[in-house]
Amino acid sequence: MDIYKLFMLIAVPVLAAAWLVYWLWNRKMLKEEKNQPRQKSERLQKTNSELADWAQKIKESESPREQALRRRRELEAQRNKENQEKSQQ
Repeated sequence: MDIYKLFMLIAVPVLAAAWLVYWLWNRKMLKEEKNQPRQKSERLQKTNSELADWAQKIKESESPREQALRRRRELEAQRNKENQEKSQQ
């Protein structure tokens, strides 16, 4: 029993000290990570750029209603031109 008691008297404080050192080191690392700017992953950056490209494309595109109005104006302008040519003849 003496060897067991001696082993425990040495092992338990060493183990407790090791856990304390690990906890302090981990706490220090968490503080350092909190102070550093968060790095964006490559996948997130790619998704953000694709989303920005899509938003720009949507912004530049015409809605179906705008397309129909533009076509109607073009047809009316063409008919007016034809009517003016007929009236001049």
